[in-house]
Amino acid sequence: MYGVFVEPLEFEFIQRALIAAVLTATVTSIVGTYVVLKGLGFMGDAIAHSALVGMAASLRLGGNVLWGAFAWVLPASLIITWISRRGGLRLDTSIGIIYSLGFSLGIILISQVSGYTTDLFGLLFGDLLGVSWGEIIGIGVVTTVVLAVVVLLYKELLFASYDESMAAASGVPVTLVQYLLPVLVGVTTVAAVKTVGIVLVLSLLVTPAATARLLARRLLGIMGVSFVVALVSVIGGLYLSFHADWPTGPAIVVFASGVFGVALLFAPGRGFVWQRNAFFANRRLG
Repeated sequence: MYGVFVEPLEFEFIQRALIAAVLTATVTSIVGTYVVLKGLGFMGDAIAHSALVGMAASLRLGGNVLWGAFAWVLPASLIITWISRRGGLRLDTSIGIIYSLGFSLGIILISQVSGYTTDLFGLLFGDLLGVSWGEIIGIGVVTTVVLAVVVLLYKELLFASYDESMAAASGVPVTLVQYLLPVLVGVTTVAAVKTVGIVLVLSLLVTPAATARLLARRLLGIMGVSFVVALVSVIGGLYLSFHADWPTGPAIVVFASGVFGVALLFAPGRGFVWQRNAFFANRRLG
């Protein structure tokens, strides 16, 4: 049993992957809490897919795909909110417009370049085992900046997450939060792409926070549980990938989904088993 946990750590690429996974779990679990509370799951998925254009352009130019993704996601996140506010459209409508545009342009760019099949697979499903120290530094910078913003604007984000009308009446700059939150989701999504890929990034952003929502009530509690679930999922998925020879990104998603399934069944007060037992207990008392 000792060798099961220690053996993978003898390899430097596993050490790098573990560091990147922990950083990714930290930032996605915190921002994912707001995503779940605000119902912005589609935004995370859409931003991840639309980032393909920035990644594809960077790939063609020989640059770092993460910085290429950031170059697209930052303005795209702001444009999504601007279109929604100025056009009087629902947020999911403007998300759909930018999502389809970015993903389509990315496909066009990749289709014009031959010999990138392996790179494309890594973009779509993650390449955690191939993460470099430079990419780890990039993910670390993103994690630090996002956490700093969340700490500095914790009260504003808290009020706006639960009730924007009440937040505005209390003097909270709701417009700032409306522009800021998509940006946080966008940069967090890009930071997670190396871990689980474009196709699966929504799971890492949403599943730990959704699990925490079943187990905790207050925002700080949800964030804390979400962090633990995300951390267990990325580490468990990494070990599962190593020993079962599974692709790392999908292994992490499967592990996170398994934890969610357990919480859905056994969460106190909300789990299916608990509610079933309570139902039959009430019937006996009745």
